[in-house]
Amino acid sequence: MAGAPRPVTVLSTGGTIAMSGARATPALDGDALVAAVPALAQVAGLRTRSVSELPGAHLSTADALAIARAALEETAAGRGVVITHGTDTLEETAVLVDVLHGGAEPIVLTGAIRPASAAGADGPANLIDAVAVAGSPRAARLGVLVAFAGELHAARAVRKVSSISPAAFGSPVTGPLGSVAEGRVRILARPVRPEAPLALPDALDARVPIVPTWLGDDGAGLRAALRDGADAIVFVALGAGHVALVVLAALRDAAAAVAVALTLRPERGALLHDTYGFEGAEGDLRSSGALPAAGLSPQAARMVLLAGLASGCDRGALARVLDIEG
Repeated sequence: MAGAPRPVTVLSTGGTIAMSGARATPALDGDALVAAVPALAQVAGLRTRSVSELPGAHLSTADALAIARAALEETAAGRGVVITHGTDTLEETAVLVDVLHGGAEPIVLTGAIRPASAAGADGPANLIDAVAVAGSPRAARLGVLVAFAGELHAARAVRKVSSISPAAFGSPVTGPLGSVAEGRVRILARPVRPEAPLALPDALDARVPIVPTWLGDDGAGLRAALRDGADAIVFVALGAGHVALVVLAALRDAAAAVAVALTLRPERGALLHDTYGFEGAEGDLRSSGALPAAGLSPQAARMVLLAGLASGCDRGALARVLDIEG
C-alpha cells in the first residue's frame, strides 16, 4: 500500500514501560520515554503527550475514557497514535478505544514487561515498533492494534497471555494479524470491525460485573449481581456454551432483567449452535435472552457493554457490537 508516513503522537499513560528503580515505580513521562530511545529522534513529526502516570492496575474507567478521548483528539487531526500503557489492563483500554474509533488513522497500544531500568528492558523496542505502525499507511483502517514483541494484534482479539514473558500478548482465537521488524510493517489479515463506531460518551458509570460459572455453581453469582444493582452483566459460561440447570434458570432471570453478554471460559472458545441436546447446552443459552459475545474475552465484553450503555445502545445495538460476526 503506497503513501507517505503520517505524523504520530505518543500518549503516555504510565505502566511498567515508564517505571524504573530497584523496585519499579513510575518515573518517566512521555517526553522522557521518547528521549530514552535515540532511534525515535529520527522520526519526523513525532510528538508526545502525557495523559497519566499510573500502573495499569490503578486505572479507573474514567481514566480509560480520558485516554480514549485524547487518542481520538489526535486522530481527528490526522495523526497516528501510540498509547503506552500498563499491561495489566492494556487489553481493556484497547477494545474501548476500538469501539469508539471509526477513522483511518492507526491507534497502537504498547507497553513493557520489564521496567526501563531492567537488563533487557523490552519497552524501547516495543515503542519503536508501535511508532512505525502508527505512522504506516499499511495500518490504515485496521482500528486499534496492540504491538508487542514484534507482533500486531487486533484489539477485539488480544489477551495478556503471560505475566512475565516479553511476548506477553497473544490472540488465542485468530493469531496475530501482522508483524513489525526493522521498522517495516507486515499486515497479513484485516480484522472484522463494527460497521460504525459508538458515540464517545461523557462517562462510563454503569455497574457491569463479570460473573463466571464453575463445577457446582448454583447460580448465586448471577442472583447476587442483580441484587447489587447491576446495569448489565458479563456471564462466563463453560465449554462451548454450557451450564448446570440451576444456573440456566438464573441466567434466564438475569437476561430478562438486564443485558447479559455471554462469553466463554476457554481462551479459544466458540459458542456452538446445535451440537449438544442436553438441558443447559448451547441451544438453551442462545435462547436464554443473553447476548452472544464468544469472540470477546470477558474483560473485553465488559468494556464494550460499558461503552454501549453509555452511548445509549438498546439491546439490539448491544447485540450487534458484541457479536460483530453474527
